[in-house]
Amino acid sequence: MIDTTAALQAACDTLATAPYLTIDTEFLRETTFWPQLCLVQMAGPDIAVIVDPLAKGLDLAPFFALMANPDIIKVFHAARQDIEIIFHLGGLIPHPIFDTQVAAMVCGFGDSVSYDQLVSRIKGEHIDKSSRFTDWSRRPLTDKQLDYALADVTHLRDVYHHLKAELEREGRSLWLTEEMAVLESRETYDMHPDDAWQRLKMRLKKPIELAVLQRIAAWREREARSRNVPRGRVLKDDALYEIAQQQPKDAEAMSRLRTVPKGWERSSAGTAIIEAVNEALALPKADMPRLPRQNQTSEGAAAAIELLKVLLKLVAEKQGVAAKIIANSEDIERIASEGEKADVGALKGWRRDLFGEIALKLINGDVALRFVDRKIETVELPGAPA
Repeated sequence: MIDTTAALQAACDTLATAPYLTIDTEFLRETTFWPQLCLVQMAGPDIAVIVDPLAKGLDLAPFFALMANPDIIKVFHAARQDIEIIFHLGGLIPHPIFDTQVAAMVCGFGDSVSYDQLVSRIKGEHIDKSSRFTDWSRRPLTDKQLDYALADVTHLRDVYHHLKAELEREGRSLWLTEEMAVLESRETYDMHPDDAWQRLKMRLKKPIELAVLQRIAAWREREARSRNVPRGRVLKDDALYEIAQQQPKDAEAMSRLRTVPKGWERSSAGTAIIEAVNEALALPKADMPRLPRQNQTSEGAAAAIELLKVLLKLVAEKQGVAAKIIANSEDIERIASEGEKADVGALKGWRRDLFGEIALKLINGDVALRFVDRKIETVELPGAPA
């Protein structure tokens, strides 16, 4: 393993001459808010290295410089968590990137295909996953564990070449570029604490409840970040919901809540929560937040939703693209209810060309589904616009 800054610089200098490099990280986050980076694995066409970020005195600056190099494609599998770590520690987002999990969905390998499944299907090789649950923070690591870690980037080279060639052959490279824009956006990784409530499922029915939830979720987010502990270690989601609904104005009222730990109301954290509740209760009615818009299923939309699901499966199978990446359930529901006015991904970019246009034709009565020779197919109806 590379455990000095000088050795890391030398490896990064070599990797910087390659047109692409494959990257993976091993980390722990069970007991922390921010992931603890334990290993960095990288490979170019002719080199593969493992970096020990826990080594005393090692500076990751050469690695971050490599990630910032715009002339090198950074290849990940399921990139979001790896990029989150790089963003947190290095303050940057790698660019350009190629996520093989997303590329595999565009190429018809199914929804959220795993790395070992891709290696098996593309290379015909089996990855020994017995080291999967290693405590990567422990030292020394065994040769078997290091071999497992390195395989995450060496096989990825062949997976990348295969998927890249298939995207080019099918004329879908720009589709992937659109998807990578989300992974390369700072907003994906830099959520403001005041927006932390958006991570929670909306179980509330009153504006005042949402006002309380917004404030206590923001407090929990800041507290978890400052203490570097998981959000649930500060206060569980169920407690946030109960506080939002019951709105305890003092310690006595807080002590009666079932989901709040006993005695917690007398702590500084309890005091902060009570202050947040009272701050929300003092808001003028005009300043109360609006509840997130709930999709209203119009009359007949339920049947349209089912038809659109059949159409989506039909299009996905015909085009060899995972249905999940074309449209999600919200897309389907909103197209059924709102038609052209639906502001959803399925009606934008390549998704509209692939599925959105014919979906609109279906709900407008310009296209029908029929069962022929034990197969479902679409058929243009007489008088339908071209």
